[in-house]
Amino acid sequence: MTQRQTCPVDGKGIGFFERYLTVWVGICIVAGIALGKVAPGVAKSLDGMAIYVNDAPVISIPIAICLFFMMYPIMVKIDFSEVVKAGKSVRPVGLTLFINWAIKPFTMYAIASFFLGTVFLGFIGPDAVDYVKAPLGSDLEVGTTYGSGEVVLVEGVKMLQVPLWRSYLAGCILLGIAPCTAMVLVWGSLAKGNDGHTLVMVAVNSLTMLVLYGVLGGFLLGVGQLPVPWQALLLSIGVYVALPLVAGYLSRRWLIAAKGEAWFRDKFLHFLTPVTITALLATLVLLFSFKGETIVSNPLTILWIAIPLTIQTLVIFALGYGASKAVGFSYETAAPTAMIGASNHFEVAIATATMLYGLSSGAALATVVGVLIEVPLMLGLVRFCLKTQGWFPAQPADRPSG
Repeated sequence: MTQRQTCPVDGKGIGFFERYLTVWVGICIVAGIALGKVAPGVAKSLDGMAIYVNDAPVISIPIAICLFFMMYPIMVKIDFSEVVKAGKSVRPVGLTLFINWAIKPFTMYAIASFFLGTVFLGFIGPDAVDYVKAPLGSDLEVGTTYGSGEVVLVEGVKMLQVPLWRSYLAGCILLGIAPCTAMVLVWGSLAKGNDGHTLVMVAVNSLTMLVLYGVLGGFLLGVGQLPVPWQALLLSIGVYVALPLVAGYLSRRWLIAAKGEAWFRDKFLHFLTPVTITALLATLVLLFSFKGETIVSNPLTILWIAIPLTIQTLVIFALGYGASKAVGFSYETAAPTAMIGASNHFEVAIATATMLYGLSSGAALATVVGVLIEVPLMLGLVRFCLKTQGWFPAQPADRPSG
């Protein structure tokens, strides 16, 4: 089988920002945590600038602005005629759907349960408890048993007292049932994947998440049916995906019509090259300035939660990447196919954990850990993909039919 030529991952084949992106990420994480510690008032003010749903912050306005500038350069590069062609290739989309919804939620539950409920239980504390919001829409009496918890009165408010490790598990589950629908466009672009395929996968998984998020969440959490955060989901998808997509599509058409395709490709896209990375770094500073206090206050707990999340990410990536190779996908299709399952929609997971269990809950903390490990881990997988392009055929075996 003819092997494709790989794109270089060092030297002139990759820009200065991209070449040292792991270093910039580390610096921005430290800077964000430091900002949260040194100037907590600033971080709190920025964190308060949000769109709320059911008294829970769903869309952080500063982060939404950063994400727009992170996503727009990717969206404006997309040739939508290629998206139409990509949409005719049902196998990559089918594979991502199968991994994301038939495998990933259950491996997350199994891996997180094993590590948090068995391996690390002695460190977390077998008798340690967490106080979370009482189930939405319920009117339970104090002392009532609900799932693995008990309804208690905390400062005059009914709360559900649950084992702490189960609260962490709930946060992991919320991450596991939320495949990435925004950041994966960044990872796919950095890995030189097919942006059209990535966009189609994002669109299909976003729609599927609206249907299956609550169903799988309710089943895996084992606490009755999980309310589907429809408004949170729709707002997140609209702000993080639809808005930059529409802006990119319209501006691409206008600029090519006004200036020509050569100017658009050689001048405008060249100007936009560092914008995505710069916006990503700014997003990291904001995220970790908001959550830095939580991370600094719970270093060992962060580690216990991070280990199963990391293993889950690597397992799902390996499954998607290996399956893509086995069925003969091109590299440009295989990379985003593997990454959309490995990455998580942590914005939706954090919002859901906050709405269901409370901002100070162990579940919310677990979703924050998802943010902590997401970027460094996915950047490592991007570099792995770039170095293994030669594993895949030069001619795509998954080209559209008809």
